Parts: sequence; structure tokens; C-alpha cells
Amino acid sequence: MASEATRQIAWNISGLWVMYALMAPTLAIAAYGFWRRIRLWRVGRPAARFDRPRERLAHVIRHAGLQQRTLADRYTGLFHTMIYTGFIVLTIATTVVLIDHDFNVPIMRGPFYLLFQSLLVDLFGVLVLAGVAMAGYRRWAQRPKKLVYTDEATWLLIVIFVIALTGFLLEGWRIAATGDEWASWSPVGQLVATFFDPFMSDGTLRQVHEIGWWFHLLLTYGLIAWTPYTKLAHVITAPLAIYTASLDGRDRVLEPIDLSGAEPLGVGSIEQFTQKDLLDLDACTECGRCTDACPANAVGSSLSPRDIILDLRDLMHANTSTLLGAAGNPGRPVPVFDGTSAVNSATLFQCTTCAACVEACPVYIEQLPKIVDMRRHLVLEKATFPPELVEIFDNLEQSGDPYGHGPQQRATWAQGLSVPVLAEGADPQIEWLFWVGCQGAFDDQYRRVVRSFARVLNQAGVSYAILGSEERCSGDTARRTGNEWLYRELATKNIEAFRRYGVSKVVTTCPHCFNTLKNEYRDLGLELDVIHHTELLAHLIRDHRLDLAATVNDTVTYHDACYLARYNDIVDAPREVMVSVGATIREPVRSGRQTFCCGAGGGMVWLDQPGERRVYDERAAELAAVQPDTVVTACPFCQGMISAGLDTLGTVDTVDLAELVEQALHTTGETTAQ
Repeated sequence: MASEATRQIAWNISGLWVMYALMAPTLAIAAYGFWRRIRLWRVGRPAARFDRPRERLAHVIRHAGLQQRTLADRYTGLFHTMIYTGFIVLTIATTVVLIDHDFNVPIMRGPFYLLFQSLLVDLFGVLVLAGVAMAGYRRWAQRPKKLVYTDEATWLLIVIFVIALTGFLLEGWRIAATGDEWASWSPVGQLVATFFDPFMSDGTLRQVHEIGWWFHLLLTYGLIAWTPYTKLAHVITAPLAIYTASLDGRDRVLEPIDLSGAEPLGVGSIEQFTQKDLLDLDACTECGRCTDACPANAVGSSLSPRDIILDLRDLMHANTSTLLGAAGNPGRPVPVFDGTSAVNSATLFQCTTCAACVEACPVYIEQLPKIVDMRRHLVLEKATFPPELVEIFDNLEQSGDPYGHGPQQRATWAQGLSVPVLAEGADPQIEWLFWVGCQGAFDDQYRRVVRSFARVLNQAGVSYAILGSEERCSGDTARRTGNEWLYRELATKNIEAFRRYGVSKVVTTCPHCFNTLKNEYRDLGLELDVIHHTELLAHLIRDHRLDLAATVNDTVTYHDACYLARYNDIVDAPREVMVSVGATIREPVRSGRQTFCCGAGGGMVWLDQPGERRVYDERAAELAAVQPDTVVTACPFCQGMISAGLDTLGTVDTVDLAELVEQALHTTGETTAQ
């Protein structure tokens, strides 16, 4: 009768007590390393990130388990998944050995032993070796600019490779020495045995096996103990960062701060970050995807979201004793602006707040809120900000708009149109408040867009009105440049107007206003039903409220605005409208949630950008590359910036989606709004 498939555990090894004796200090060193990190995170302000546990667990399964974001970059995602899944299987296999040997549970038997413990383990071991080889080729041969090149990263790859390789050598030497009848189920081990068997005696095989076994054990224990002190700690910190990530896009919505003076304004030192922020610093895998996606960095600015995170991380760990304090003594602040790192005022004010870094990060690090929180400190505590913002802040404070024109000119764009104004006796029962925004009210180029949209609304018989002189800037520019006090002042005045007229539904052509009114005013106690004009146009067309008798035969490409696509996932509605009016769409290389910024957000529209290249030039070239007849936008800032970039190319016109719809209307003759 054939024997049952299995193998002797710890074959050829004596003195196993040494293994168990070494296990205790190994685990103690590793545990101390992680506990040290946890203590540092707890220095930060509390962050409520443990609600909705089922959703958070599903989030971890998708992005830590199934590696969804990691696989967005195919090559790196592939080798990372090979190493990651390989180590999971090898760890399970080691656990099976422990259960069988130490707890006398005979599970390494029969088909399970052959299929999992032999065949599958061999295959996944090969994946680890191949994955490390691919990672090494990328790091040492391709050398992409976005990576961080350190000795630590090099040694981690070498150690992981050697651990996997020695595992196969041990298996092969055992098979060669014992003549294992089940060797064919371990194809790699059998291959190793076939190679060594002809020129190594049984005694030599046993000797190298025993030496190799202890070397393999010590190397594995060393890696376990070393892990919490290296970037490999992300095997723990990354799932934690993903679990505690903001849900519903709140990683792009700024949290309110206390302006009473009871708390620091913004973040000027490490302990003023939240606990989630400090966890993020330790979760960074140094992959560089955030910096690779950053539009400012792409055109040569000094801004690197990755370097900001890493500099803050290094600062935190270099000042552990200061932050934690000695026994009986509280910790002390560690300022983040030390004048030597990537964290400085010049760099922070190059950010367009496009959130491409947040979207790209595979472990859900929230770079954007950290940048704005540090801007808040610079503006509110240090009065340190680009000089161009002085006039913008003054205009916003005194006139309610960045241009300084004043509220009395808010509605001059509507002259000659039948646009009801609430303060001038418009029907208070209107369905929609049309929020015009500062660009629509004062920018000569964008005024034609809001006029087009008003004419479309009139023809569709939409019940709407505007605030006119009672509208103020939504506060987006003030908030994202760090002036929370000014944002709060503007928002409060707008909220008072909304409540005075009982406004509950708002439509706007500006994605920045849209995001602020919809997602951030709620923190000030006002819930509004806010839609973007691309969504309303899609609804009107769907409900057959627009007579689209004409056809726009142009081939168009659409520029997704960051604050629409990435912040609020509005991707389909504008494309639905373009198809409805007969346009043929050609997508640029980066579109949807992966769109490339126009360069205007975060107050950058008002600032001088360093260097010869501009973000809008980069984006305009991408859009022109697909050779459209027209570039379609849906944001006042995007239209202005993209138009400037396209003007230098001199080949393509820019229109807003509302203008495209008006071109397709049966008539542009006006009807009075209902």
C-alpha cells in the first residue's frame, strides 16, 4: 500500500529550541518598532476614522487585498502583487508547518500537502523571485525619476530574494538527500535536486542543508525584526491608512478649524497634525505616484507631494524623544518649517489643489489636506504668503470678489436677458438659484458662457433666479490659499442670503463654487442640493425640454475639470450632453478622474508661476494632440487657462458645454424665465 503523501518536518535539524529562543527577541524587537510608531501617531489630534466599519473593511479588501489602486500602474502593480501574494502564501505554508509540528495537528497530509504545501508553494515562491527581479530591474536599470533611491530599499530587495532563493535550495537539497517519492509535486525543488545531486554526496547535502536552514531562519528573523524600522512597515501601516481613509471623497474636502483662538490655526508643528495624518507619514511606500501625477511638478516646480510626506516623516522620527517626552515630562512641539526641507512656503503655494496626488496614492495618503493645513498656519499665524495674494485677500474682504469690482456690478452680465433677481422681486418660489460665481459675473471671456447658459435655461422654461448684488465669492480661493478666516466670513454672508430667501437648490457653472457650496458649507450648518450645469443640461436634454434641432458636427475633446471629475466624480453627464448634440468625442490621454489639471486651482490662477513652462501649456498640448475641432470645458478657470495654452498653438477653439448646447438649439431667441 502506498504511503500517505507528507514529509518530515525539521528534517536534518537538531537544536530546534534555539529557533524558539530566538523567536522571542525577534518578535519583541518588531513589536517595539511598531509600538514606537503608534506612540508617535497618538501625539497628533484625534481623528474620527473608525465609523462605518463594514465599508472600511471592504475598502481594505479592495485596495490592500486586491490591490486595485496599485494595479493602476501595470508593471509596478504586477510585480508588487507577485511579491505580496507570494509572501502571503509562504506565510500560510509556514503557519501550517507550525500547526502540524508544534500542536500535533496532522494537516500536512495527502492531497492538501501535495497541492498546497508542495505545488502551490513552489509556484508562489517563483512569483516572489520573479517579482523581486522585476522590481530590481526597474530600480537598477530603468531608474524612473519618481522613485526614492536608498540603500535600505536595495537591501530589502536583496534580503527578500535571498530568503525565497534559500527556501528553494533547502527544498532541493532535502529532496536530493532523501529521494522524496513526492518530489514531482515540488517542481522547483525537484529541479534544484536534479542540479545538485550529481556532484554532492549525501553527507554534503545534509551539511549544506543544515547550514542553509539556520541561515534562512536567521535571515527571516532578521527581516521580521527589521521590518518596523524600514519602508517595509507598510505591510501594516498601509492597510491601516486605507482603513482610516476618508470616505465619500472627504479627503478632498477641507475640515473646518476653530477660529476662536482656543486652538492653533492650521498646522505649524508635527503634533498639530491629526493621528491619521501621522499614520499617513509612516504608510508612505515611497512609490512616487503622487509626485508623478502632480501637475506643478510636471512643469518643473519644486513641489513634490512625496517629498513633503517623506520630509515630515523623517522630521517626526528624528524628534521622537522630543515629541514623546521623557518619563514624567510632556512632549514638546516640533516645528515643520525648519528652512531645510520640502516643507516651505514657496513650495506649498505651488499646489493647485487638484487632488491628483490623493487620487494616485495606492495607500490613500491624504497629501492635499496636509498642504492646505500648513498653508493655513502660514497665512493665519505667520502672515507668510505670496505677495500677489495681498490684493486678492483685500478685494475679497472689501468687495466680496477677487477683482475688487463690488457687489453692485454682480448682475451686469445679464443686461438684455430676462434673468430674475431675488432681491429685485423675483418669484421667491423659484426652483433653482443660479449661482453665477465671480468669473461668470466679472470675467469678460466667461460672461458669454453664463449668458449662454441663461438663454438655455430660459428656452427650457426652467424656474430660476440669481442673487445679484447679494452674492459673494463662495470662498474657495480664500480657503485653499489658507485664509480660513476670510472663507468663513464670505461663506457666512452667503449662507445668510440663502436662508433669507429659503434657497435649497442651486445650480452653478463653476466646479469650485459647486464643490464649496455642496460639500463644505454643510460644515457650517447649511445643507444644499447643488448640481453643476453639466448635470442640469443632461437632465433637460433627457427630459426633452430642449429643442435640439441643429446638430454640432464637430469632433471635440473634453477637458475634465479636477473639481468636477476627481473631487465629485462628475464624468458621464458632460459626455452625455456632447453626444446628444451630435458631437464626436476624442478622449485625451488623461481624462475622467485621471484628468490633468489646468493649473488654476488653489489660488494659482492669481499667482506668478515659476519657470518657463506652465501647467496649462502642458494640458493644452495634450488636448490638441488628439486633433479636435473644438476643446470643450465646463469650468471658468479651465476655460481661461486652456484657452491661453491653446492660443500659443493657434489651432483649436475653446467653448463651454453650455455654449455647445446653445449652438444646437432650434433658436436662441429668448423666452422669459418661469
